Amino acid sequence: MGRENDLVLDERKVKILDAIIRNYLETGEPVGSRTISKYTDLNLSSATIRNEMADLEELGYIVQPHTSAGRIPSDKGYRFYVDHLMKEKDREVTEMKEFVIEKTQKMEQVLKQVAKMLATNTNYATMITAPSFSNKVKFIQLSQIDEHQMLAVVVMNSNMVKNQVITVNEALDNETLLKLNILLNTALNGLSLQEINLGTIARLKEQAGIHSQVVSEVMDALEQALSENEDLQIYTSGATNILKYPELSSSESATNLLSAFEEKEELMSLVNEALNDEASETGIQVYIGNETPIQTMKDCSVVTATYELGDGVKGTIGIIGPKRMDYENVMDNLKTLRSQLDGILNKAKGDK
Repeated sequence: MGRENDLVLDERKVKILDAIIRNYLETGEPVGSRTISKYTDLNLSSATIRNEMADLEELGYIVQPHTSAGRIPSDKGYRFYVDHLMKEKDREVTEMKEFVIEKTQKMEQVLKQVAKMLATNTNYATMITAPSFSNKVKFIQLSQIDEHQMLAVVVMNSNMVKNQVITVNEALDNETLLKLNILLNTALNGLSLQEINLGTIARLKEQAGIHSQVVSEVMDALEQALSENEDLQIYTSGATNILKYPELSSSESATNLLSAFEEKEELMSLVNEALNDEASETGIQVYIGNETPIQTMKDCSVVTATYELGDGVKGTIGIIGPKRMDYENVMDNLKTLRSQLDGILNKAKGDK
């Protein structure tokens, strides 16, 4: 069926069908040509859209309720939409997996070099984290296992995949499963855990009707998946540079500082603080003495910057030194590095 559909539907028809389904999922109202013509990426006249909609109806992808001039998706239309959606998501997941598997080693080399270069240029201790995604929903797929069990597969934009078995009171037919999948993906795609509020859940339950319990179970599984963080890689360099400064080279201070760089666990609180603090327009934060979130660095100054590669992919750069550090030089180095990092890492991704 899929091959025949691909041959029949050209790109314009696919876009119009997609627009009809998304509109209908959002409003629950039949969709007319005037509504479709307002879509910014479809610069077509209402007459042209009406002709295309007539073709889509003839092909069985949309139907016209007797009481309305608009159209709603048929089961065949829903199936086409979901198949294409899943194909697109599979492609995205495959591409990201290939990048992660093939390029991780190259990325590590580049980040280690960046940390070393920064330590050399500033004469202080440095750290940099690998770019990571903020956890957001990319795709949800519900599948029936048996009469009382369902499998919920949640794919995050970091391509972390979580599987959760959900207990249900009744077996759901394919049509109901299909509509629940579309409902969940339409409402939750691109949202982080913080962005999914009680209003979102209430609307989902209302739309799910008698199957609202399934939505509750899925939301519980989703919360669990989004709450789990993947290990974050932190690369450090120049830790022994801090021994060059008498105020930091006393036995206890030096031991604690070197331990923090070796264990790296304490550095996580610094990373989280930097990623969550967006008060500075420059993206650079300065922590002096007790202001730092790390107790062992209370005699130091810490300067951090976040870098962003787009689509919520962020990382942190940090420089740790004495309170009498050369702040101007440190900030200049961080500003330069932030502006260059996008190109450096994209080059790492592109290198074979």
